[in-house]
Amino acid sequence: MVQKWQHWNNSSVKWLWILVIIGLVASLPIAFDRTKTESTSKNVEFVFNYRNLIDIASYQPHPQDYIKQQLQLLKDAGVGSVAVYQSNLSELQKSQRLNVYNSVDVANLQNQVIPQNENFTYVQFTSEENAQLLEPVLQRVYNSLGIAVVPWSFKGLPGVIIQTSTDEAGLKPLDPDPITMRMLHNMGFQIVPRLNDSLPYDQTRMNGLLSQFSEYGVKTILFDGESVTGFNDDIEKKSIANFAALLNQYHMGIAAIENLKKPQTGFSKLAYLMHYNVVRLYSLSESDSKLDPYTVADRFALAAKDRNIRMMYINLAVSRDTAKAQMTNSIDNVIKSLQTEGQAIQNIESHGFKIGPASAMDVSHSAFNKYFKLIVLIGAIAYIALLVSYFVRRLTLIVFVLGLIGSAGLILIHQALILEQGIALLAAISAPTIAMIYAVRKVDRLYETRHQLSVSQRVIQAVILFIRTSLWSLTGALFIIGLLNDITYQLVINQFRGVSLLHFAPIALIAIYIAFYRGKQSFGIGGIRKVLTTPITLTWIIVLGIVGIVGMYYLSRTGNAGTVTPLEMHFRNALESLLGVRPRNKEFLMAHPLFILGVFIAAKYRHAIYIMIIACIGQLSMVDTFAHIHSPVHISLIRGLLGMGLGLILGLVAVIVWQILERCWKKWLPLLRKS
Repeated sequence: MVQKWQHWNNSSVKWLWILVIIGLVASLPIAFDRTKTESTSKNVEFVFNYRNLIDIASYQPHPQDYIKQQLQLLKDAGVGSVAVYQSNLSELQKSQRLNVYNSVDVANLQNQVIPQNENFTYVQFTSEENAQLLEPVLQRVYNSLGIAVVPWSFKGLPGVIIQTSTDEAGLKPLDPDPITMRMLHNMGFQIVPRLNDSLPYDQTRMNGLLSQFSEYGVKTILFDGESVTGFNDDIEKKSIANFAALLNQYHMGIAAIENLKKPQTGFSKLAYLMHYNVVRLYSLSESDSKLDPYTVADRFALAAKDRNIRMMYINLAVSRDTAKAQMTNSIDNVIKSLQTEGQAIQNIESHGFKIGPASAMDVSHSAFNKYFKLIVLIGAIAYIALLVSYFVRRLTLIVFVLGLIGSAGLILIHQALILEQGIALLAAISAPTIAMIYAVRKVDRLYETRHQLSVSQRVIQAVILFIRTSLWSLTGALFIIGLLNDITYQLVINQFRGVSLLHFAPIALIAIYIAFYRGKQSFGIGGIRKVLTTPITLTWIIVLGIVGIVGMYYLSRTGNAGTVTPLEMHFRNALESLLGVRPRNKEFLMAHPLFILGVFIAAKYRHAIYIMIIACIGQLSMVDTFAHIHSPVHISLIRGLLGMGLGLILGLVAVIVWQILERCWKKWLPLLRKS
């Protein structure tokens, strides 16, 4: 029975490879649809934070003149949109729309006795026009909260009394300043309102607000705070669905802010109800706006080109410079980054983009995609089973069958998201690992014929094996694309979880294979017993310590949280400027050259095969590039191919250096022994 089962396992390998190939072919039309989707949104929109401009203007001798002057400079620099927050009494006072007093202030102004049982907010508008536009806003908001608002005037200027304290009144968010919106619209700016979820959701009020936005040509809504508008009342009022219906009615989209500590609550539900009318937004922080113009411009260009981001949000900084005894801000620095020095606008346009209002990607989805994805899923499970076969052959069929059954079960209980991500991750691990196993086997065969190989033949074999292994590893990328081709991943509403395992698992598996499986069918109980009974020496402890330190450093440099030195950042920027797309340093500077050098040396010296463990990093890194699904497919492919090309060149250089060192050693060793 055992022999029959072993026979079935051996026979199944061929059919599993056929399923893998079929799965790869099925992933191609899915990849084509994704590239079509990514090519549909080509407008890049620059948006600046108007609230920052108000803060900066408040330190100027003529605030209103300063605001208009800076608005024109920003518009001339290429900034076409302005983010307008929901206003409040403090901001309106800073904008000189009104003045705010408490009961004590008014009593003093009017030379009256200070009231003993009154703590109201007195609002005096600075002009009749401001009163006509702003009083209805105050009446609508405060009355909806049960706070009475009554008319009041002082020295011929109209006002209102808000019957609550100034602190309480100042906390209530109002509608965006209609005077500001009218001015910005007349200047030709696109308006991007920032709405919060501080007040109870009111469908009638929201309908009126969006109607007003529509008159100003608003296309995108941006949320302010930790949740989307309507989230806090969603259980009672189904407010997110109602809000989504209004946004769809007025043909308005929403923006997803990149790299938030956590996604804005309710965003994914709102995006779904809006059919993913969503654009991604990169936010330049106040501190980053003070960086040198070249760095700022580089960040804008990379966001558009490498991360499918279509809105660039500019925060402006204002600070006290005690050395110069003056207030400073970052407006001039941002303008330089966009035009004269950084030339961000020109750089972005050179990559085929246009500067204008951003729009969501038009999702291209073939009617047969769900069938293609099912075929890709089966092929991916076959790939995983094949990986298992190289370590425990008897489990090959069991893993494949259990994979099919488990996948069917997860689909039945509506857990397709977990299924797709889990299978995609395991397939992504399988591809570079199997490719490296075949590379190790090929190196062993080269070593057996080492006496028949010339130096040039070893070089040719190393190059051919590197190219073949790299292309083989990239098949893992096709399974990631085929299984995770959903707009939610491209918008980073859903994220590919567990990718850190991809950074480590292939390295560990190749290390195990090289140490215990070379030339053997399986490791077996005897091999396990041998490892467990091997004495631990100081050498082992030192080696394990070094491996641990290197591993921790490698993981610290991996992923979005990885850190780089300033020197490396300058090197990256130089590569970006030179090549247009920056290949990964760990691929072309380390792993790929080590692959070629490792094959070249191991074909002559058997123990050099351990170099391939480190070289595995380059293979898994190429697959990992495609795990960043928010990056365009063609950018990820170019990055991988550039890394291969540069790594190949540096690998050949490394071979030449090795040959020189080897000949010097052979020449000098006898002399050293004599001395």
